[in-house]
Amino acid sequence: MAGHSHWAGIKHKKGKADKQRSAIFSKLSREITVAAKLGDKNPDMNSRLRSAIQAARSANMPKDNIERAIDKSSIAADSNFENIRYEGFGPAKTAIIVITLTDNKNRTASNIRTIFQKHGGGLGTQGSASHNFLQLGVIKINKEEIDEEKVFNLATDAGANDCIFHDNYYEVHTNNDEIYDVKNLLEKEIANFISTEIEWVPINKINLNEEDKEKMISFLEILEEDDDVQNVFTNAI
Repeated sequence: MAGHSHWAGIKHKKGKADKQRSAIFSKLSREITVAAKLGDKNPDMNSRLRSAIQAARSANMPKDNIERAIDKSSIAADSNFENIRYEGFGPAKTAIIVITLTDNKNRTASNIRTIFQKHGGGLGTQGSASHNFLQLGVIKINKEEIDEEKVFNLATDAGANDCIFHDNYYEVHTNNDEIYDVKNLLEKEIANFISTEIEWVPINKINLNEEDKEKMISFLEILEEDDDVQNVFTNAI
């Protein structure tokens, strides 16, 4: 997912692409199902669903998979999924925030706690790690969609807080409660988005040595393999 693209890039070089692709599709499908269940099944009338579908398309999820995930929202009417945030510390005392989407809080809490403990870290209380981050609306756009000057002007006119240029994509930052207002204005000129999410952006980052980087990669891989984990944010670089 979008929370730690720096680490995702490293992991892809290490293989496991097919397994990771399947896991990403599973998480995206769950988000689509929940978004459709909580709101209108028409993405034009449901901003969360529209963003989930756009993220699925960016990940090259087949159209049939997307439609099945929407249809599943009717079948899963009795399932009560909720987003729960866990905070803690990982390798080299890095701050970690884990965002989950679960229908069983006890199962999820137990699994997350075990993963942290096995990797030399530990869960903390609410606020123990999040004070190292800012919670922002983050909209990511592939550079092939639009040029730098135009996206900067669009973001500024839409009321965004910042527009950051990366090698392959743009990152537009907004206030949490303004993310979809900004997104709606950007959609007038941009057809496809990589992701539209509320993210935890680190304030102070920690540089890891090579040994700790390997530990972090292993830790994040195990976290991402958990079906309930939707996003992970860290202040490690």
